[in-house]
Amino acid sequence: MRSLLFVPGDDARKIARGLASGADALILDLEDSVAPARKEAARGLVRETLAARQPDGPRLLVRVNALRSGEIAADLDGVMPGRPDAVMLPKCEGGADIQHLGALIAVREAEHAIGDGATGIIAIATETPLALFRLGTIPGASLRLQGLTWGAEDLAGAVGAERNRGEAGAYTAPFQLARSLALFAAAAAEVPAIDSVYVDFRDEAGLRAEAEAGRRDGFTAKMAIHPAQIAIINAVFTPDSAMIAHAARIVALFAANPDQGVIGLDGQMVDRPHLVQAERILARARAAGLPV
Repeated sequence: MRSLLFVPGDDARKIARGLASGADALILDLEDSVAPARKEAARGLVRETLAARQPDGPRLLVRVNALRSGEIAADLDGVMPGRPDAVMLPKCEGGADIQHLGALIAVREAEHAIGDGATGIIAIATETPLALFRLGTIPGASLRLQGLTWGAEDLAGAVGAERNRGEAGAYTAPFQLARSLALFAAAAAEVPAIDSVYVDFRDEAGLRAEAEAGRRDGFTAKMAIHPAQIAIINAVFTPDSAMIAHAARIVALFAANPDQGVIGLDGQMVDRPHLVQAERILARARAAGLPV
């Protein structure tokens, strides 16, 4: 996944636009974008959307309400018959929350004859202050974990921040810390690190710059709030021909010299960490259907 697009679970028109947007995954939302009075209607529409999926369509994820919301049991009862590819857990406060959600999912998988472990989990892991202190409990918490992302909006509200971005548009120091810790937690858990949304969907230059910075730092995907953002995100997180060619040279060089730990290439020394990164680039290229 390069791009994950949020769509309100109670809006059929926006869901249809999302399905046609080119996003690699749709996040069918039952949480923040759905008013309390609309939750039940949203569950029904999300279940219908899951049931009507097309084989060549995007992955379909469902963001449920938080574990402590009082809504999550109804969310899972409503949508699990549709067999979502993954459940996104907001306000995740560590590995125990992921295990708790996994147990709730396992019960519904058994009830609906879904293969055990077939439903993945993607955690939003920085939306409360406590969550930041528990990121170290996430690695190894569950084999269901398929990705880790972070959120700045709820965190800003939780700490009482007036803003989470400075005048130039970059995140302020507390939120840069949250982003970095989420990146490290994802790497430690050996799952994709997914960057948060860029809320000004009309600012294409800002989106591209933030996506490129995320790719540079180690994120492999980015969430979106508007279909207009998808083309830019997909382009940024798809390796270009020069990156693929360079990565292929590194892999070939180490394959030809299996006993070497450090090898010279174009006047620079490359070692095993460069090989790991090159292999990741080629894996992303294959996933995007590009020639390698």
